[in-house]
This record gives sequence, structure tokens and C-alpha cells, in this order.
Amino acid sequence: MRQLMFDRPGRLAWRDAPAPTLTSAVQALVRPIAVARCDLDAALVGGRAPFRSRALHLLRDHLPAALGRDRLFRDVPFQGPFAFGHECVADVIAIGEAVRTVRAGDRVIVPFQISCGSCERCGRGVTASCSSVPHGASYGLGRGDWGGVLADVLRVPYADAMLVPAPAGVSPLELASAGDNVADGYRTVARPLAARPGAPVLVVGGEAASVGLYAVAAARALAAAEVVYLDHDRQRLAIAERLGARVVEGRYRRQPGAFPITVDASAHPDGLAAAILSTEPGGTCTSVGIYFAARTPFPLRLAFMNGITFHTGRVAARALLPEVLTLIASGQLVPSRVTTLVASWDDAAAAFLHAGVKVVVQRAR
Repeated sequence: MRQLMFDRPGRLAWRDAPAPTLTSAVQALVRPIAVARCDLDAALVGGRAPFRSRALHLLRDHLPAALGRDRLFRDVPFQGPFAFGHECVADVIAIGEAVRTVRAGDRVIVPFQISCGSCERCGRGVTASCSSVPHGASYGLGRGDWGGVLADVLRVPYADAMLVPAPAGVSPLELASAGDNVADGYRTVARPLAARPGAPVLVVGGEAASVGLYAVAAARALAAAEVVYLDHDRQRLAIAERLGARVVEGRYRRQPGAFPITVDASAHPDGLAAAILSTEPGGTCTSVGIYFAARTPFPLRLAFMNGITFHTGRVAARALLPEVLTLIASGQLVPSRVTTLVASWDDAAAAFLHAGVKVVVQRAR
């Protein structure tokens, strides 16, 4: 089969690889039909995420410890080459004999994180940190031998726990990013708005480009009284405005008011500070930006004085997918409004280098 490999920033290539097979009764094989580029994918291919090549990895192994080899590579989480892509909607092509919730021919959403569904953490909805698999296990990021979703066949190790049936009649283009970035944007506002219905929301946009915009879309779908979007990027501002936000153009040092619900999608220390300092007393701030630096400034004193609740961490995508898909199926949340490029499957290597906010590739029917 073919799979798309990430070699280094700016370099993706199709390669032949052995097709996965069923090795357990609880597994399924699926054929991805539409794949979205995650915001982290965009940072990787654009050279904005810490990365080491295999050559540098080998160099590290030969450096004496006295030269600080562990410190030198401690904050470099990605090593190429690895199978790429982790947001997809797929068709089931085979199931193990113990699988009960899906069958061959079903269309499904594949959450990007690997989760067993039966451990204590999964039982609490913390599917991002399943204790049955290595920490951070996921598709498409070199985190274990799971492969990437830009492939002809993908193995799902816990089919009943992971796969979620796609809503009938909904285009794959609307569903491609549901298993990560759409769920990530949704979780920033869903619980806070349930606690404070109709509250206004501030989203600080940035490196987590599509997640911030999905947060805008979700807040509008969940009846926030107002959504304000702060950013300096003209394309993202235009999309946010089309989604119904009041846009504020400017650098992150600006605080456009006090809000009970704020979202930091900037992945920038100034954006993080803007979101926190714009959170009103007793409010909630959720940060989805990935801060790769060893230390990130945090305005703790002012957060303390205002008594805010601060959330950060990886989205537990599988736990949220039923809610997200219900909102998409209702037509209230339309992820394609954030998409800036739709390309053919064979053009994925070039399309994923595109500078736009959100890229989706799909197979021909």
C-alpha cells in the first residue's frame, strides 16, 4: 500500500509500505477517505515545531553525556521519518471476530489518539491518556507503531472503543477534522457555556489556527451572546468574521475587555497573557496552544487575584465525539467554513504544504 511520510519540514513523500492486517479479535481495518491537516501538522511541515532528523538522533547517541546531549535534545519531541496524518473519516473494510459496534462498509470517525475504552482513565473520559498504551500514543506523529491516516489501510487496535459511526448524510468534508481539531475547539466552550448559558466568549487566535476558529464556530452554535476574536492574521480574521465573531485586529498585548469565557489558541506567551488577563473574576480560560519552550511566562498573580479557572492539555477527542457529531449533524456546526483548501488524495504531499488555515484531502469516489 501507499502511505505519506513526513521526512523533515517541507518534505512529505508517498512511499510503499506493508499493509496492516488484523492481529487481534478486537481490531478493525479502515480505509481513510478524507483527511484533514491538523494545526500541529501545519507547524511540523512549516518548521515551527521542534524536530530532529534521524541523522541528528544518531548524532545524539554518539555524543558524550558530558557535552549535555540529554539537555540538547530534551525538548525536541518529533523525529522523522514517520507516517503522517491523524485526522480522518474512513470506511471499515474488515473487523475482528469480537468487534460488535461496527461492520465492514460502515463509515466512521477515527479519533487520533489510541484508547482502549476499558481502563480507569478511559472510564473517566480521559481518553487522551489511556493507561493501556504508551503515553501520547496516536496516529501520524511518530508516537508508536500506529501508522498515519494518509494511507490506503489503517489498523484500529480497539475498534469498539475508538470508532464512532459517521452521521448519515453528512459529507466527509464536514467530518474529516472531527477526531481532533473540531473536538478541541468545541471543548474550549462547551462546558463553560453549559455552566453559564449565553455568556460572551473571547478567542485569541494564532498558531492553533483552525482550533481557535472551530471554537468561534462552536460558541456561536452553542448560543454565546457574543464571540470576540483577537488576532493579527488577516485570513483568520476574515474567517472568524464570516463565522459570526466580532473581530479585533491587533497584537496580543491588547485586551479587548473582560469575558467570563476565554480561549487561548495563540501558542504565544503574549497571546496566553492576553487571554488570561481578559478573563473576568470567576471566569474560565482554556489554552489549546502547544508551548514547546521549556518555560512559558504565566501571569499567575493576576490570575490568582481574579480567581479564574485555567485549563490546558490535550483534547480527549474520543470522549467528546458523540457531542461534536450531534452538533455537526444538526447543521449548527459547519466545520467546512474553516476549510481553506480541498485537494485530491494524490496531491496530499503538496496540499499539506499549503499556507492556508485548514487543508482537507479526499479520495475520488
